[in-house]
Amino acid sequence: MSDAAVSLEITPPMSQPMRVIDTFVAPSKTFEDILKSANCWLPLVLMAVLTFAWTATIDKTIGFDTVMQVQMAKNPERAAQLQSLPADQRAAQIEMGVKLTRTITYCSFIIVIVFMLIEALLLWAAFNFGLGAKTTFPQVFAVVSFAGLPRALTWVLSMILMAAGVGGDNFDVQNPVGTNLGYYLSEAPKWMQAGGKFFDVLGLWSLGLLILGMAIISKKKVSSSAMIIGGIWVIGLLLTAGITAAMS
Repeated sequence: MSDAAVSLEITPPMSQPMRVIDTFVAPSKTFEDILKSANCWLPLVLMAVLTFAWTATIDKTIGFDTVMQVQMAKNPERAAQLQSLPADQRAAQIEMGVKLTRTITYCSFIIVIVFMLIEALLLWAAFNFGLGAKTTFPQVFAVVSFAGLPRALTWVLSMILMAAGVGGDNFDVQNPVGTNLGYYLSEAPKWMQAGGKFFDVLGLWSLGLLILGMAIISKKKVSSSAMIIGGIWVIGLLLTAGITAAMS
């Protein structure tokens, strides 16, 4: 057995806070540590706290009435349908929409977890069957969890802006911070706005971490990891833009 293998077995896993810190300053250490333990409870706790705090900040500083109005302004057909209703029915529809939007937003962490599980499953299958890797699902989910931390900064930035009173009148709950190209394409076709969201500074940071992390736990080249993950990213971009265009 090599000295490196012996060291890997003897050295205990890092603490969860150290893993989180290293995700931002020394990501290779975090992902190498996942080979010792796939424990990833802290990123999940942080995401749960951030999503709840973000939603509570929206509720307190902007209000879901305003959120609903912004969403309606983005959907003229739906707005026209509401305007055609009698006043009492229109008020009831708007009230129901506000309650539904508030509930979905407060439950956004569950939606995030579901997407993370799907992402981990796709990557596990792609690397194990496509590249012949021997990763486990918990390892892949741990990589997805830690790699997603930069993307979670969206909620932090959004809360800072809301606390400062910036952008409240046109707050878009689906795209709250201008870290992506789609944020600046409000006058462009909807499919272009949807595609522009993929070109997000924080999202691309997370994408780079994901490529590195999967290369490490799969013991494959970074270029091979980039090819697999980049391909999935492009497919997601094309599908999102295409479906949005078809539904517009």
